[in-house]
Amino acid sequence: PREEVAYVTCTYRSTCIEQPDFLATVDLNPRSPHYGQVIHRLPMPNLKDELMNAGWGPACGCSESGAAAKRSRLVLPGLISSRIYVVDVGSQCRAPRICKMIEPVDVFWKCNKGHLAVARALPNGDILIANMGDPAGNSKGGFVVLDGETFELKGNWESECEVPPSGHDFWYKARHNVLVSSAGLVPKVAGRGFNPDDLKKGVFGRRLNVWNLSCRSLTQCFDLGEDSLPQTVRFLHNPDAAEGYVGCALSGAIFRFFKPCEATALAVPVQSDNWAVEEVICIPAKDVSGWIMPKMPAFIADLIISPDDRFLYVSNWLHGDIRQYELCRNGKPRLVGQVFVGGSILRGGPVTVCRDEELKCQPEPLVVKCKRVYGGPAWLQLSLDGKRLYVTNSFYSTWDRQFYPSLIREGSVMLQLDVDTDKGGLAVNKNFLVDFGKEPHGPCLAHEIRFRGGDAKS
Repeated sequence: PREEVAYVTCTYRSTCIEQPDFLATVDLNPRSPHYGQVIHRLPMPNLKDELMNAGWGPACGCSESGAAAKRSRLVLPGLISSRIYVVDVGSQCRAPRICKMIEPVDVFWKCNKGHLAVARALPNGDILIANMGDPAGNSKGGFVVLDGETFELKGNWESECEVPPSGHDFWYKARHNVLVSSAGLVPKVAGRGFNPDDLKKGVFGRRLNVWNLSCRSLTQCFDLGEDSLPQTVRFLHNPDAAEGYVGCALSGAIFRFFKPCEATALAVPVQSDNWAVEEVICIPAKDVSGWIMPKMPAFIADLIISPDDRFLYVSNWLHGDIRQYELCRNGKPRLVGQVFVGGSILRGGPVTVCRDEELKCQPEPLVVKCKRVYGGPAWLQLSLDGKRLYVTNSFYSTWDRQFYPSLIREGSVMLQLDVDTDKGGLAVNKNFLVDFGKEPHGPCLAHEIRFRGGDAKS
């Protein structure tokens, strides 16, 4: 069924507005008089959590939850505060409420973890949350676990000796007994903003980690290149498919990870538990003037795969475009759609593009319903039929303030793109705009989008 309600995590951190983060409920029913509007706001009881990702409770990821299970709990980890909120969206889907809160001190003392990023339900019903650092903000990967029924904090998922140097996102395939996780930033360094001098200093992660899901052990590590910053991890939706993609934020590269059917070094074909990676997309950097560096890299903020596994969508936060790739059987995605919805290289802005391998001229600014769109495309969400792609344009409040100061002043937006699912193609729907610059307490920054009835990240 068509999505009718979206839940969007919103933050006031770094905006100089002393208000708590909130979960916005957006009406997506075209027949509703409130279509495209925020119809409810659930404020958090604390300031400056930086709510970013949102993950569903066990009903959508648990093989033991039964056919009648519904998505009734949304887990909201605080990236900065390390606090965890559990929100009940089942009792009143248009007016959710907080039903549980886990304080940072519990996460610090019980797990020695902090800076919580991505939450997903495990096959056994528990909730797994990836973390980026320790309580002091030093780089530290790994996961914390919540009980799937009580949402009590159970402790760390991996053993202490298996903790990777950094972490951010993850996805798993139960039928292949595998979990794949990505690297991240050093929280206390990233919190000061992006500094080119941090390049070559190990601030930005470079590893892709492969775990044995049942044993909770690290089995393989792939180095994806210096300062690559692999972040977003996506498996194909087909539960039998041993294939996925990871986007590298700073290198502009997208790698395909897969489980080879044959060991190429042997004469006799054999089944192998080992995984392999290959670079399949590389978005070139642009030579620029008037920017923080002479080359502006493609900054891959998010990836999403259509439910039928036909298309891969990429948000390029710095350049400002969203790309649609067709996933081909040869493992080499083909670009079939592209649209600019903001970014740092727009015509008339402070940045001049001196050399561009892809474009002949700088894109024009985007105006939707008389609103100039600032910032760059960050978080993506796709309808179940694959025909509507939604996007918000705040990546991380500290970096928003540095790269897109107008976004802080004007606030985020949520846009809808119309998708051609036959031949490929993207177009901005000029009749849809959620303007978070008109919030009652002032402009705010919008992050992750989730649909109650199911979405392409579930």
